Amino acid sequence: MSTVRAATLPRGALVARAWAGLGAAVAPLSNAAGRPLTRTVKLILDPLVLRPVLNPEFASGAVAAEHADALTSRIADAGPVLAATASWFTVLKKERRRRWITDGNPQDLYFQRCFELATGHGEPGPDAADVAAAVLEEVHGRAGPTVAALRDFVTDPANAAELTRLLDTAWDAPRPPAPALPAPALPATAPFLATCAVTPDRALFAALVAGSAGSAGAADLDRPGVALAHGLTSRDRPVRPELGRGASKANLPRPFDRSIVERLFAPLTNAFQREGLADVPTLVRREITRSAGPWQLADEESRLVVVLGRDASADLAGPPVGGPGSAAARLRSRWEREAYVHRVLRMPSAAPPEVRADVRGVREAYLRRLWVRLHGRELRHDTVTSDQVWDVLDGVLRSVILDQRDRLRSVLEREAVA
Repeated sequence: MSTVRAATLPRGALVARAWAGLGAAVAPLSNAAGRPLTRTVKLILDPLVLRPVLNPEFASGAVAAEHADALTSRIADAGPVLAATASWFTVLKKERRRRWITDGNPQDLYFQRCFELATGHGEPGPDAADVAAAVLEEVHGRAGPTVAALRDFVTDPANAAELTRLLDTAWDAPRPPAPALPAPALPATAPFLATCAVTPDRALFAALVAGSAGSAGAADLDRPGVALAHGLTSRDRPVRPELGRGASKANLPRPFDRSIVERLFAPLTNAFQREGLADVPTLVRREITRSAGPWQLADEESRLVVVLGRDASADLAGPPVGGPGSAAARLRSRWEREAYVHRVLRMPSAAPPEVRADVRGVREAYLRRLWVRLHGRELRHDTVTSDQVWDVLDGVLRSVILDQRDRLRSVLEREAVA
């Protein structure tokens, strides 16, 4: 055992040691303890300096001893660019305050832009204010609704009463009955999932949409515990949402527990996503209607894809049910290839509970991410076609895996440092 420990070193400790060597020049990118901020690692060090995709020896939470010097040297060599990045971040934040900009998180919006400026310009020069103004104009000057406009519209007393009535009306209206056809007469999802990864059956997908299979699949969500088991709510059953006032990306509730503001918050914080979106009043009114629909989505295609994802992801949390080559089998194969999954399952019961919960609850995380992705597409009027279904289902699992892998690495690094 001592040999194994000596053969590897905690990645977080190596990064922290190399970062400390850069000194006060990178303070704007550091936390109170002098370590790089989480977003500094996520947005700058990993993708732009260490680049673990090209350098897999830097990817895991434990770095082999023979690669430790290479990792620390790479950060040290990037010191001048990182120092200039920190300086540009200070300049952009100052200009942001001067313009009274409040949209979005400055680290999310500017870190990578500052690295680009540092690479192209070095330290800020006499024209730094003009360069910063141009960057802010590019980031925040895009067309589309903003979080500030959303918050102002929803909290304005002149609008709040009408919007509350719309919510009450939408949620008090009788739900349309599920399709009256007997179950065998409805096209099942299994035949489509069996081939959609390679040769999607467009006619069958159209039949599923026409038969309202997506809406029918939501018929039992109001029963106690069903939506909770899907990971879409923390309550025993979904309830009418509030209008809301504010939101935080770091602390968003589960999809069915979000206020109207929280449902629209994430798309509006991304300058690229909000281009082409409807105006704020239209977005809010449509979201109120959407919240009362099956799966709390508006389009039958989106509802169907949730049902397809629910059925395909069943393999992730139980015994295999999909045949070879099916969407379910392919998702399970991708999941089982992940080394971190096996590592977590082998951990003792004293392992960090959040890590074990991630792996044990992968299907719930998958369905939450799928809902968020489909919701975003609806806001952009980007309807999922039969040819796109597999890309959506597979892409959601890839996204969940990347997030879980990052969280596991962060937990292990914190424990190693402690």
